[in-house]
Amino acid sequence: MGNCWGSKSSSSSSPSSVSQSPGFTGDISSGGLSLTTSNTVSGGSNVSGNSAFSASSGGEEVCPSGQILPTPNLRIFSFAELKIATKNFRNDTVLGEGGFGKVHKGWLDDKGGSSRGGSGSVVAVKKLNSESMQGYEEWQSEVNFLGRLSHPNLVRLVGYCWEDKELLLVYEFMQKGSLENHLFGRGSAVQPLPWGIRLKILIGAARGLAFLHASEKQIIYRDFKASNILLDGSYHAKLSDFGLAKIGPSASKSHVTTRVMGTYGYAAPEYVATGHLYVKSDVYGFGVVLVEMLTGMRALDTNRPSAQHNLVEWVKPHLSDKRKLKNIMDSRLEGKYPSRGAVLIAQLALTCLAPEQKTRPSMKEVVERLEGVEAVNEKPRPPRVHSSQHLSSRNAQSYRSPHHPRQDRNRLHKLPTR
Repeated sequence: MGNCWGSKSSSSSSPSSVSQSPGFTGDISSGGLSLTTSNTVSGGSNVSGNSAFSASSGGEEVCPSGQILPTPNLRIFSFAELKIATKNFRNDTVLGEGGFGKVHKGWLDDKGGSSRGGSGSVVAVKKLNSESMQGYEEWQSEVNFLGRLSHPNLVRLVGYCWEDKELLLVYEFMQKGSLENHLFGRGSAVQPLPWGIRLKILIGAARGLAFLHASEKQIIYRDFKASNILLDGSYHAKLSDFGLAKIGPSASKSHVTTRVMGTYGYAAPEYVATGHLYVKSDVYGFGVVLVEMLTGMRALDTNRPSAQHNLVEWVKPHLSDKRKLKNIMDSRLEGKYPSRGAVLIAQLALTCLAPEQKTRPSMKEVVERLEGVEAVNEKPRPPRVHSSQHLSSRNAQSYRSPHHPRQDRNRLHKLPTR
């Protein structure tokens, strides 16, 4: 779950501290949700949940192509199954590693069982590191949130495993990995992202956040960053890692007060300073990713000169100046981007990064503005003035029969009206 920071909860739970009898109910401090499950059942049973969030339309679609399911629809895997699927969690199956633990590539056969030979459906298996400070609560939060959230721009949680102290999550496999790898990775295997793909990824990620914010009890993602945006084979963006997600404030309140958790460089200033978490704290994180997309530079990088360690603080003055903006654009774009589109993205980033959360746009507005940029990029250019038809017309107009006297030059070449 990324490089997160924050104090450990004083009331941290662990698998061993909760009864593992069938039908246990454990409260999640990060959101007030509850999970009802059984770890004695394997091979296709569903988790039933009683969560505090719901769709604004009573479980129906709240955003195009997205919905909140009444109960989680997840498969329960045995630890033995996932050992087989990941070749006993061999090092050569590791896809990545975060605060939660390692993520392994695994294979399931067509019937949903584990596959030994590296054939069948590919999945990503996240295995809790027993030493992880983030562990159990975030594992439980992932099951509750992703188990019920269904949207094209959210990674699909296939199922989970909970046996003794073993906690695992099984996700759909995202072929292109994380946005972070594509923006900041180096080497022949990493191809620079062209402008059109960057815009497509931003729109997909924005739609995912807008969906979360559109539910009746708004869901605050709390850890929006490039490493949590995963890409499928067509560079379709999906948000992953819901371990820090929180239910938004009640109608009578503007924010949720919580211990500060997240990732340096992406967390909103009001949240870092006070622990007050707003829905629009997510918008700030989105603004940071917009700047990363433009510049190809990390939000925080101590290898840069000291005045440039914090990307947002350094480049903010450049975002409102077209000439300065050109100097900070990602060199790997090789100048192949529409200058108007870059200016519009920079302006959007500035509004998302506003110091006051109230003045930031909603994610619905962000989606609309990004779609506007895309429409400008795709708008066909008008035909060139010097078309063959126009030239022939000019030639016909300039030709005069020797039997006709020369006309006044100004009438033949009348200036266009301003």
